[in-house]
Amino acid sequence: MTADPYRITVVCLGNICRSPMGESVLRDRIGKAGLSGQVVVDSAGTGDWHIGHPADPRAQATLLAAGYDLEHISRQIAPHWMDDIDLLLAMDESNYANLEAMLAASGLPADQRPALRMFRSFDPSLSELPEPHPDLAVPDPYYGGDEGFTDSLSMIEKAADGIVDDLLVQFEQ
Repeated sequence: MTADPYRITVVCLGNICRSPMGESVLRDRIGKAGLSGQVVVDSAGTGDWHIGHPADPRAQATLLAAGYDLEHISRQIAPHWMDDIDLLLAMDESNYANLEAMLAASGLPADQRPALRMFRSFDPSLSELPEPHPDLAVPDPYYGGDEGFTDSLSMIEKAADGIVDDLLVQFEQ
C-alpha cells in the first residue's frame, strides 16, 4: 500500500439512509481495527434529490441507538470523482449499474478505475453470490418504518466486518 490513504466511497440512491449508515459503521470498524490513518471512508448518492440535506432522522436515530456517530451532509457522486477513490461500495444493483456507467464515463483506463463491489458481498454468509446479485442489496428503508432502518443496520454491520477483514489482509501485504 502507498502512503496515500485508501479511499472508500459508500453509495446508495439519495445519500441519506443506507450509504451514511454504511459510512458510519465502516468508520467505527476501521477505527477499532487501527486503520483510521490508512483508510478514509465517505459516502454519496447517485441521485440529486437530497443534496445538502442531513441524513434521514430515522437513520440518525438508528445509528445513535446502536452507539455510532454520524455527521453527514448528502452529496451526489460524479464520474470525475473516480480517480480519487480506491473502492466503490454499492448498496443495491441499481446503484451498481449507475456506478458502472460512471466508471465508463470517467475516462480512466480500466486498470486505474476504483474497484466496484456490492457492500454486502463482504458478508461471509453471502460470499458465494455473484455481483451484482439481488440478494446482495441492502433494501432501501426510506419508504418504510423504523424496522427497515434496523434491518439495514444489521446487514451493514455484518458486511462491514468482512470489509475490515479484507482491508487488514490488504494492509498486511
